[in-house]
Amino acid sequence: MDFNIFMGDVVEAARKEIKEAGYTELQTPESVEETLEKEGTTLVMVNSTCGCAGGVARPAAASAIHYDKRPNQLVTVFAGQDREATEKAREYFKGYAPSSPSFALLKDGEILKMVERHEIEGHSPVEVVNKLQQLFDAYCEEV
Repeated sequence: MDFNIFMGDVVEAARKEIKEAGYTELQTPESVEETLEKEGTTLVMVNSTCGCAGGVARPAAASAIHYDKRPNQLVTVFAGQDREATEKAREYFKGYAPSSPSFALLKDGEILKMVERHEIEGHSPVEVVNKLQQLFDAYCEEV
């Protein structure tokens, strides 16, 4: 099988999975800036094609939002695929090194906290859901 065809299928499946979970995909720097500057809380899932994204991060992203409190906006950028959009999103993650997969919680365009790759890789989806919901408890309003 041709590697590029295989990877195209993997990328498309990863995009579909996170969008079906309720996240809006941001593919341009302009859409990132417009979205992250909005008032309220925003959870950014930095998607990737690695195993811990598919086995832990995306399942956690889908499950964590079924909770009493959650961010006003749920968005995703795709590291390694939508490079300019991901770079733009990372400009908002001041104090944190680039990390994918990862989650960033922002309020009014300012970073509050991140769940970085080292907090995802080697952990179960339930552990990551718990980390995200702890952030929701601390920073988000009831839905």
